[in-house]
Amino acid sequence: MTSVSQAHGSTAWHTLPAEVVAERVGADAVHGLSAEEAAARLARSGPNVLPEGGGRRLRDLVLEQLRDVMILLLLAAAVVSGLLGDVVDTVAIVVILVLNGVIGVVQGYRAERALEALRALAAPRAAVVRDGRPLDVDSAEVVVGDLVLLEAGTVVAADLRLVDGAALQVAEAALTGESVPVSKSVRPVEDATAHVGDRTCMVHRGTEVTAGRGAGVVVATGTDTEIGRVAQLMTSTDEVRTPLQRRLSHLSSRLAVAVVVISAVVFVSGLLRGEDPLQMLLTAVSLAVAAVPEALPAVVTISLALGASAMVRQQALVRRLPAVETLGSVTYICSDKTGTLTRNRMSVEETWTPGGDLPGLSRALVACNDAVLLDGEASGGRGDPTELALLHYAAEGAGGGPDVAPVPRRAEIPFDAERRRMLTVHDAAVGEPGGYVAYAKGAPEVLLPRCAADPATRARAEERARRMAGDGLRVLAVARRGLDRLPEDLADVEDGMTLLGLVGLLDPPREEAAAAVAECRAAGIVPVMITGDHPDTAHAVAARVGVAEADHDATDVLTGRELAALDDAGLASRVLDARVYARVDPEQKIRIVRALQADGQVAAMTGDGVNDAPALRQADIGVAMGAGGTDVARGASAMVLLDDNFATIVSAVREGRRIYDNIRRFVKYTLTSNAGEIWVMFLGPLLGLPLPLLPLQILWINLVTDGLPGLALAREPAEPTVMRRPPRPPGESIFAHGVVWHIGWVGLLIGGVSLGGMAWAYLAGEDNWQTVVFTVLVLAQLGHSLAVRSETQPSFGRRFATNPALLGAVVLTVGLQLAVVYLPWLQGVFRTDALSAAQLAVCVALALVVPAAVEVEKTLVRRGLLYARPAAPVA
Repeated sequence: MTSVSQAHGSTAWHTLPAEVVAERVGADAVHGLSAEEAAARLARSGPNVLPEGGGRRLRDLVLEQLRDVMILLLLAAAVVSGLLGDVVDTVAIVVILVLNGVIGVVQGYRAERALEALRALAAPRAAVVRDGRPLDVDSAEVVVGDLVLLEAGTVVAADLRLVDGAALQVAEAALTGESVPVSKSVRPVEDATAHVGDRTCMVHRGTEVTAGRGAGVVVATGTDTEIGRVAQLMTSTDEVRTPLQRRLSHLSSRLAVAVVVISAVVFVSGLLRGEDPLQMLLTAVSLAVAAVPEALPAVVTISLALGASAMVRQQALVRRLPAVETLGSVTYICSDKTGTLTRNRMSVEETWTPGGDLPGLSRALVACNDAVLLDGEASGGRGDPTELALLHYAAEGAGGGPDVAPVPRRAEIPFDAERRRMLTVHDAAVGEPGGYVAYAKGAPEVLLPRCAADPATRARAEERARRMAGDGLRVLAVARRGLDRLPEDLADVEDGMTLLGLVGLLDPPREEAAAAVAECRAAGIVPVMITGDHPDTAHAVAARVGVAEADHDATDVLTGRELAALDDAGLASRVLDARVYARVDPEQKIRIVRALQADGQVAAMTGDGVNDAPALRQADIGVAMGAGGTDVARGASAMVLLDDNFATIVSAVREGRRIYDNIRRFVKYTLTSNAGEIWVMFLGPLLGLPLPLLPLQILWINLVTDGLPGLALAREPAEPTVMRRPPRPPGESIFAHGVVWHIGWVGLLIGGVSLGGMAWAYLAGEDNWQTVVFTVLVLAQLGHSLAVRSETQPSFGRRFATNPALLGAVVLTVGLQLAVVYLPWLQGVFRTDALSAAQLAVCVALALVVPAAVEVEKTLVRRGLLYARPAAPVA
């Protein structure tokens, strides 16, 4: 036997005759390898398994959580709070640290499971021929040159070049996205660049034989197989950080600088005024702790968790929490066709008969058919999806609704890829002339020339078949012939048949797909179809659901072959205009996603097959199908649609935008509050007033105002205009659309009213002036939390009761503040004095200035005078 050294991919095996392939891989297409030769090859090449992948250890995952700037700031805050004796604040910070660390580790662990799911696709056993005898072996022991036997139900253990086959059909949806099993033959394919789905003489690892039998010699094992290449793509593809993660990282870096500067300024200014150095050090450090929004990671986590919980009820399972927010940033949704936009079930879309004989057409569809309906119903069945669709059509009453039970046969010629047709012979029905009847179905270009039809009828049939194919339908011609006796050569029966009609089939779009696509486009999101199907079929479905225009030009549809001819620059010039990609392979899907990302787009990828997994991992967010999808796709995705419904993505987008809005609300609220505290501490002494607050009071304000009220903002419902806004630009700051201006002027206003209350009490000679500024600052921040609930809508009208969690948090926080002011044992801890009724009223009045001013701001925003947002473009 010859030496085998060629790697998979270096030889186009599908272009070579079977005997040539057998010679090149050192195979015996009759007796198989000897046991000794198989063992020697296994020792040289290694087992037929996919790579384990290095993976990250638990220690690495934990250390990754400590590299974030925000986490380091929180760790410092916990240390400082402990030194100051504030056990409550220390415990709160540590709990948040642990919570976020655990979530980060769990997410990292889940990311490592994609390859495990991929490896699970491997067939556990394989039927091979060794020393001339069939042998059942572990699939890991299969080697190049092995002769593998195939039959219905077999999961293929390696990439094979067929050397024998009879009516062999293989389901390749997991690898190519095709919803219809592919008929296989031994005949080579001339095109060396043929798509995987067009290599009809090859069968690939992880696919499943659905009908017929065959045998093939192994040409690739392990990582050299098509699925192995997918596995390698996944190991070389890094997960992309979500827009939220990038924005928070940027915010953390800016806050780190700001905290250092603020602490230094307060400390130095205090020393210049002659304050006690130790007191100023504690004050500066406490202010630094307060300036860090330590609840931000918790708010983000809780916001995403609440959103994920709501999405489960809407049939969307989030595997990684940041995916909820990322969907709100998506600008392109790259959707697989089969099972995502379509139902993944073939159905008869159109029929044509030359003489209107629908009953005769239906009888032929039932007789010349290998599928079986379960219990005689149209709701399910067993067999080829195309043949099941024909039975469903007949069972639903087409042409009089004949009996769809299997019809006994006298003879048959099964369908195969070379003949492209099927023939069955049956006893003639009562009243029919002759003793037998033959039915045939197959490709129109093959069957029509064999029919004894007049030229006008044949021309009409050919034109109708072309039009149906142009509409993206799979067209079958159906014919019959009466027989007086059973012929010796069944092939003779196919000449002179009577044409019964044409049947056009399509994997129909999901009922909700068109509305979902329209809503995506209204929200400025561009839906794109990426599929392994034929370009005409892909465009027909895309046009039906609104992804593409019915009258498309050359820029609408891009085939895998055209894409392969484009370099990165050429693809970049086409990617924003293309709406349908047909006959693409896994590497090309990744190129499409990367080209969109290089243009600054946020790309989502939906899919269900093994071929989708690398692109799902590369995309900003991968969305896998749960019901009809593979474990590989689910493992590589950030979110799984439990109902395989494209419309569920729209709900996810809406939820993602709401979540991001709530995070923005919290950032706006907490940084404004912190800015108010800083202004109080910085401006008070400059205005000739004493140091306004003590270190423990600063920490208390930070705890109660950034705590429950801030967390409750995560439950705020979506604004009415949430799906009429364009997607956020990927590089947009979290401070965009007026947030930074709001933080600036409202923070200064909070500081101003607080210092105003302090000056009023201090100049009046009141001993409790510090309690006044302490209370005004807390109440003003709580009033701001109520006003900041919406960026445009009034918060004190119909929306007031829509977030009971926030109302409860505000009431509870007010109660805690009053306890600090009026309970004697807490007065000693926080050095407060009771306020009179008049003083408390003044505090409340000053605090209400803040929400009133914010409502004025929102009025100006609604009128387009401030922070105008662009309208959503039509995608």
